[in-house]
Parts: sequence; structure tokens; C-alpha cells
Amino acid sequence: MNAQIDHNLEEIRRFRPAPEFAAQAVASPELYDAAASDRLGFWADQARELLTWSKPFTRTLDWTNPPFATWFDDGELNVAYNCLDRHVEEGNGDRVALHFEGEPGDSRAITYAELTAEVKRAANALIALGVEPGDRVAIYLPLIPEAVVAMLACARIGAVHSVVFGGFSSQSLSSRIDDAEAHVVITADGGYRKGRVFPLKPTVDEAVAAAETEVRAVIVVERTGAEVEWTDRDVRWSEAMADASSEHTALPFNAEHPLFILYTSGTTGKPKGILHTSGGYLTQTAFTHKNVFDLHPERDVYWCTADVGWITGHSYVVYGPLANGATQVIYEGTPDTPHAGRWWEIIEKYGVTIFYTAPTAIRSFMKLGRQIPHGFNLRSLRLLGSVGEPINPEAWIWYRHVIGGGSIPVVDTWWQTETGAIMISALPGVTDLKPGSAQVAVPGISIDILSDEGEPVEGVGGGLLVVTEPWPSMLRGIWGDPDRFRETYWEKFGDKYFAGDGARRDEDGDIWLLGRVDDVMNVSGHRLSTAEIESSLVAHPFTAEAAVVGASDETTGQAVVAFVILKERQTAGLDIATASEELRAHVAKQIGAIARPRQVFIVGELPKTRSGKIMRRLLRDLAEGRQVGDTTTLADTSVMTAITEQVR
Repeated sequence: MNAQIDHNLEEIRRFRPAPEFAAQAVASPELYDAAASDRLGFWADQARELLTWSKPFTRTLDWTNPPFATWFDDGELNVAYNCLDRHVEEGNGDRVALHFEGEPGDSRAITYAELTAEVKRAANALIALGVEPGDRVAIYLPLIPEAVVAMLACARIGAVHSVVFGGFSSQSLSSRIDDAEAHVVITADGGYRKGRVFPLKPTVDEAVAAAETEVRAVIVVERTGAEVEWTDRDVRWSEAMADASSEHTALPFNAEHPLFILYTSGTTGKPKGILHTSGGYLTQTAFTHKNVFDLHPERDVYWCTADVGWITGHSYVVYGPLANGATQVIYEGTPDTPHAGRWWEIIEKYGVTIFYTAPTAIRSFMKLGRQIPHGFNLRSLRLLGSVGEPINPEAWIWYRHVIGGGSIPVVDTWWQTETGAIMISALPGVTDLKPGSAQVAVPGISIDILSDEGEPVEGVGGGLLVVTEPWPSMLRGIWGDPDRFRETYWEKFGDKYFAGDGARRDEDGDIWLLGRVDDVMNVSGHRLSTAEIESSLVAHPFTAEAAVVGASDETTGQAVVAFVILKERQTAGLDIATASEELRAHVAKQIGAIARPRQVFIVGELPKTRSGKIMRRLLRDLAEGRQVGDTTTLADTSVMTAITEQVR
């Protein structure tokens, strides 16, 4: 079998930084030089420059017991102080920290001084409930300001928060409460989604009843006013905050003090709690947020569309932006409620300058057509970002031209829950941009591509993406399970972190992500990337979005099966059989006959989680004629029923 991942789809478009952008860019080529000459010294400088330390550190990295690293471990700081108090003390208390937009249209502007006071009250409220440093607190909230306040209040008092996405079931929440042994849960009566109230408190009640861990208190934010069941353990957020003082001194904690646990598994199996600590994590999130997004906090309005239930929301909604003193937007609802232009309306309303979202959202907007964003004034935008999965070149180009007006940078970022912060990305104003490529490791990060046997792939070629040196924001383990930590991430290559993703290096040394290795197909001895074939399909004028899986085939071992959503304006009056055959031929022409899909199914929607990721596992079940597996984590479980009817 070929040890490398084949990749034949070439992208030749390049975009140099505009001279006026480069002249004012935060990042500079010297960052790469500094990191290359003294990597640990570079990270120590970033930690000292970007953060305020209560006790300065003298040791940068301890890697004597791999894979367990410590960073800045003799230093002390308070994460919440770094995100709040120091900005107020520096005279920026009147700067808006959060522009909150609720789905029904309600809005609030919260300054750094106001947010600091709220977090102090919440910290005192948690202390009054008996929460101590090291205790775990589960947070199950919509994307409302109280979610940010709750996370920072935990950080302020040294409690470890475990945020659970508000779309997860009571079973998922219960298993996470038990795994973390969380004795306090913060939730809301409900939230708003797609024009409706979705309940949260009833789900918490079910989860607490099923949990083996004793939950002493459930704090309830009254977001919707819906009536909910009430017990002796329940506490109203409004009353707890009213009773709490706005005076609280942030105490320092060791740089390796646990900050949060974030679970990566779905609703089945034992949850996998990724543990992140304080000093190293905050250093890398602040550094990458500042340099990858070219942040000028005194004038930028930044918006990352992620929910705080995911790592992107932790690192690039809460900790990175607030550590840097940024002004940002948070939005509770969905991009199509109450109308399909809701996101663009919000960008226009707040004058958003930096916008960070997922490729799945971008492709959904492509399907709807450019006439929707063209109905809004998006001229405030000066930088766009992409996160969550590889972005295909055509979606990148559409994003830049339709949303960005054709001239502003697009930074495609690769990282994971486990890495904590961005690991691979262009630096705007420095890097020549390539549509679809994550490009280069950020300064201070060491990346390589290996074969299955662990040999480096020299020059141009594809293989398995690894991180070869410890990095500040790296996970410190799986909560309560060090053996699983070693087996999951380090066993394959020993001293190198295996990300689980495939990647290719091009002739310029730039990195192209090829998706999860699980999604790589072996067709007649050739290892083909699903991301590559999906890119080819979306490059065709017919296609709005595509998902590709490998299905068992007696002749070739595996065969390519594609599920495609068509653009309505491009395919009016076109029959499905003709469209399918056209797309099969298109892939064969662009990539080669080996990649021609055995079948192209035209569907109305694709199965996605509420974070927007396509669940290819379900499509693989369908392609191989198996019973479709667990669909409980889908944003809309009826989608698979509809796809099944269309396919069969």
C-alpha cells in the first residue's frame, strides 16, 4: 500500500498582502526568526509581554516526563485578572468588551468595567455556595453574556469549569457531571434558537437525577421567562448576583493550575475530558489571537461565531480576545433567524472588522446565493478567518470575494480541542495566501508530516500530521485517565503528538489539511483524501456543498461515494441523473479516473452537528447499506431520514 496520501488537485491562485495592510500589520517576519533561533525563549518573551504575572516565572518548559509537560510552572497569575481587571486599571474600563445580540433582537453593550464587576459578583456567589479552588463547575448555557461571566468567575476563584454545549442531551450532561464530579451546575431556563425557546433547565433536572455525583446547587439564569420546576437546590442567578458583592480580589494561582475540562466525545461511550491549564494556554491563545487576526484592540470589532460549548468559543470568544482587551460581538441564535441575512445584518450593525467562522457556514451561504450578503453593508470587514475543518479553495474564494469584497485577507486556521490554540495559519500582512491551504505553523510551533511507519515525508507529499515539540497551550491530559492520554495521542509515534489528521506539503512547503485519517480512502491501493474530492466537487458550478465517504467495494477495496447539495439557480430544470454524471466526470477530469465517484447522490441537506460539522460516519453507514447509527448529536435528526429516502 502507498504509505502517503495521494493528492492530485492543484491550486495555483496566490494573493500577496496588500502593501497598506502589511504596513500596519501586527505580525512581522521577525516572529519566525525569533522563534527559530530560540523557541523556548520566544515563548517566554510572549508570556511576559502578553500577560501580567503575580509571581514571575523562571522556568519556561519542563519536558522531563513526556508526554506530560509543564509551562512556566514556577510562576503565578490569575486568568480572570488578565482578561478583565488589568484593562480597567490601564484606563480601558469604558471600552466595550461584549456587544451581545440575542436571537429575538435584544442587545446589550457591556464594558470591561461592567464585565469585571459582574464577574466579581459571580465569583462571590460561587464562593457563597461553597465552591473552592480545584472544584469543578458544569456550565450548560446558551451563548449569552452570563456564559462568559460564569467561565471567568470560575477562573477567578480557581474553580475548574466544564462547559457542556446547550444542545447536548441529559445523558451527555449527566455523564460529564459524573466524570468531572461537578457539584454545581450553572444553566438557564432556556434559550432562543430558530425563533423558538428551547428548554435547558428540564434537561439539567433529568441529568442531575441520573447522575451519581451529588449536585449541591443548580444556578438558573432567567433568560426566557419560561416556567420551570423548582427544588431546594435551585438558585436564581439574579438573586445570587444581587446578594453578592462587586468587590473581589483575584488571587494568584500556579501557571499549571487547571483552568477547564472540555469533553470531545459525543453522547455514546466514556466521555474524554481534555484538560487545559492556565499560564501556557493563555499565552498561546493571546499570542495567536493578536497575530493571526491582526488585532488592533483600540479600533477593531471582532466576531467569532462559535458557541462557548466548543474549544473555539473558549479560546477565541472568551480567553484570547479578552486577554487582549478586544471588543467583540456574541450572538445567541442561528444565522438564518429571523432571516437568511442575519449574520450580515449584525456585521453591518456593529461595524465588525474581523470575522471568524466555519467552512460549513460559508458553504451554506454559497448555496443561498450572493444576493443575500450583497443586501448589507460589509465594508467594515478587513480580515476573515476560517476554522473547524479544511476549507475548499472555491469556498475560500467565495468568502474573500463575496463577503470580503475581493481584497482582504482570509486566514485558514488548523488546531484542535487538544491543542488549545491555533497551530497552523497564515499571518496576515506577512504570508502570501493560498486558497484552501492552512499554510505554515505559527511561530514557535513545530509541525511535520510522517508516513505510517513514522518516517518523515520529505519535500512534496502527504501523510500523517504530527506536532514534534511541546507547545504552551497543549492539553495536559485526559481528566482522570493518564493511560488513555498516552494511548490516544502519543502511542503511535512515541515522542510526537499525532493529531489524527492527514496533511500534504506542497512545493512551497505549505501545509494542506486533508481531513481526519479515518476519512482517507484506499481505492485500488491509492490513499485518497475526502477533502480533496469534496474540493473538486464544490469547484463545479452546480455544487453548493459536498460530503465524500469511502464505501466497501469488491473490486477496488473502497469506492468513492459523494453526497451533493446543488445550487438552485445553477441547476433549475436539470434532472438528477444528468447532474450526477456531470459531477462524476468533473472529478475524474480534475483529479484522475481513480477518484471518480462510484455514485453521486443529490440531496437536499447534509447531516451536521450543531457546531456545523458534517457527520460522515452516518453517510458511510448509508453508502454501505448498513443501519444508520446514532443521530442524537445532529442539529436536525430528520435530515438523515430525508437523505435515506432520497438515496434509496
